[in-house]
Amino acid sequence: MFKIAILDMNNGVQNEGMRCIRKIIDNFSRSSTTPVDYQIFDVRQNNEIPDLGFDAYISTGGPGIPFPEGKPWEKGFYNFIDSIHDYNLDRRNKHKKHLFLICHSYQMACYHWQLALVSKRRSSAFGVFPAHKTHYALNEPVFEGLHDPFWVIDARDYQVTQPSLLAMEMMGAKILCFEKIRPLVNLERAVMAIRFSPYIIGTQFHPEADAEGMLRHFSDQGKQDLVVKTHGESKYYEMLRHMNHPDKIALTESVILPNFLKMAAYYKEHGKLPRNKVVQS
Repeated sequence: MFKIAILDMNNGVQNEGMRCIRKIIDNFSRSSTTPVDYQIFDVRQNNEIPDLGFDAYISTGGPGIPFPEGKPWEKGFYNFIDSIHDYNLDRRNKHKKHLFLICHSYQMACYHWQLALVSKRRSSAFGVFPAHKTHYALNEPVFEGLHDPFWVIDARDYQVTQPSLLAMEMMGAKILCFEKIRPLVNLERAVMAIRFSPYIIGTQFHPEADAEGMLRHFSDQGKQDLVVKTHGESKYYEMLRHMNHPDKIALTESVILPNFLKMAAYYKEHGKLPRNKVVQS
């Protein structure tokens, strides 16, 4: 049995992310030769944290600030990501644990491990944007199949910038991509994905997002009006075109989390990571 734990960080707020993650896991399960099972843990509402009995972990995005506020679940979450990292570092543990951190979880990890500055943006980032790969991403199996740049769903009030090269080197972490190039904006570009270790990866964007969910999200007139008021009508329609383009959001959704699950499943079967390329299902 290939076991997956989903850490629900949404704090009870309804969103499309959980549906998308379940859909990706269901699709993976249908193509897998090994039975797949998953369990959801409500981290922020019920202080539920998975143990180390799973093969792969996906920690979701969520609302709120990514800094400690003294809430009981925070210590549990930080202890959890530390335990995954420490477990994988222990050479006696042959069956490594694979962790994917999304948006809010990614920001919390960057803050906790002191890898970069995590700060509030001047304004919210929301929409469909290009992300530009670094040279480290060229051999990143989870990104195998993506263009450069590739397109992502970005929804955040906070950002990860000013990476500490010393802290990154000590952990063995690598920056995989940055946010879109903005030649007329005199601000540092956010770090959009980090390979924290051979078994832990995270993205600032939402790799699980699909066009179906985003279009449903914007079917609400109030949300349409908010985007038009904030970003303009042309930006709204441009975003809709990007969502329906097969080489943009649909491609990203079909590549990143499925590749992560393939890597984790390959490791469970063979006891090693695939070389450069993701194993075909």
